[in-house]
Amino acid sequence: MEKFLEKYSVYKSKIDERINSLVVEKEPKSLYDPVNYILSGGGKRIRPVILLFACESVGGNIEDALDAGAAIEVLHNFTLVHDDIMDNADTRRGNETVHKKWNVNTAILAGDNLIAIAYKSLLRTKVLGIENIVKEFTEGVVEVCEGQSYDKDFELESDVTIDKYLMMIQKKTAKLIEVSAVMGAIIGGGTEEQISNIRNFAINSGLAFQIQDDLLDIIADEKEFGKKIGGDLIEGKKTYLLLKSLEVVNKKEDRKRIELIVKNSGIKDNQEEEIQRIKKIYHDYGVIDAAKKAVESYTLKADECIKDFDPKYQELLKGFSQMLLERNS
Repeated sequence: MEKFLEKYSVYKSKIDERINSLVVEKEPKSLYDPVNYILSGGGKRIRPVILLFACESVGGNIEDALDAGAAIEVLHNFTLVHDDIMDNADTRRGNETVHKKWNVNTAILAGDNLIAIAYKSLLRTKVLGIENIVKEFTEGVVEVCEGQSYDKDFELESDVTIDKYLMMIQKKTAKLIEVSAVMGAIIGGGTEEQISNIRNFAINSGLAFQIQDDLLDIIADEKEFGKKIGGDLIEGKKTYLLLKSLEVVNKKEDRKRIELIVKNSGIKDNQEEEIQRIKKIYHDYGVIDAAKKAVESYTLKADECIKDFDPKYQELLKGFSQMLLERNS
């Protein structure tokens, strides 16, 4: 794992450098100051790094994939800016969100501009098959928007199932990880079989990633997580944990608490105390353990998809999925 983390750090630095090159002093400052604030905001660079790993794993040169890697990270940041507006979030990665630091109109416009910046970066990619890369990227934009729409719809629905939830997170979260990996494999000159296997690896890794994110909303350290603990409960998000609790919680008083969150689309009063009560219910009924098992199951499925890859690249990609499993922020 240490060797993997060293490589991850090197590749992350390459992506950081490419993204930093997108930060420019430009007018109007009312647009580009928040854009530069977003681009300079850091992040784990999970999506561009898996893009580089996928490129390398099929025999490609990662230098050919850096512009595409920067593009997918900029696109990801666009989704975060607009998500934060919709969730009325105060902080992101430990920093003030764009709409709080400036205002909602500025944040919307900055987010829109990020899409254009992402496409400009993507179109600098000089490889055969650029039309397929753009097609994958564009499909990613569409499905992420669909996923976010489902996510907001689900906040107001009382009959959301775990199957519906999985469909939603495959679009909202797993899709950009899938697109990243597939673009990397295309840039690297992968065969159709390799690209298909990379795609399925990424989908399963993405599902594991989101369920882990649901878990972290309850069990993480708030400073490391960079967001308020219990934020999903406050917003009434239909997470894996909330939906699982609807399946297994049977004690009348406990079930009433869970159903009240669903009915009220979140926690309105005594938020801190109520979050702690729900956390205890999750522990008592094995909901947290069930979520951990789901993360592990999808991670194992991801690893199975790459069993025919060269062992050194299997190790690289498995290191990625293991990192998602062990992360705390």
